[in-house]
Amino acid sequence: MARIAGVNIPTGKRVPIALTYIHGIGPKAAETICNAVGIDLTRRINELSDAEILSIREHIDANFTVEGDLRREVQMNIKSMMDIGSYRGLRHRRNLPVRGQRTHTNARTRKGPAKAIAGKKK
Repeated sequence: MARIAGVNIPTGKRVPIALTYIHGIGPKAAETICNAVGIDLTRRINELSDAEILSIREHIDANFTVEGDLRREVQMNIKSMMDIGSYRGLRHRRNLPVRGQRTHTNARTRKGPAKAIAGKKK
């Protein structure tokens, strides 16, 4: 089993699909990595040599922010928005939707289960 950026990559999948298991690498970035390293998109992880896996690993380390570093960076960005008191930071602080969604009827994922309001009968 190949290990890249601290993630066990599934061996039976094609290389671009397997690379998307790494947090911070999507389909387009995975394709770009394969082209930059010179690996055919139809090859599978178990067909790669150790040298090819090493070249993928080095390319990702040099050009991408992935996994723990990316998660930490995103959390720091959210924390800085909360600290400066921007609108998005306030929405994060109140645990409400950040990107302009309605909250009158929906947003149950973000707000949690509905709470009953006493004396609200018709």
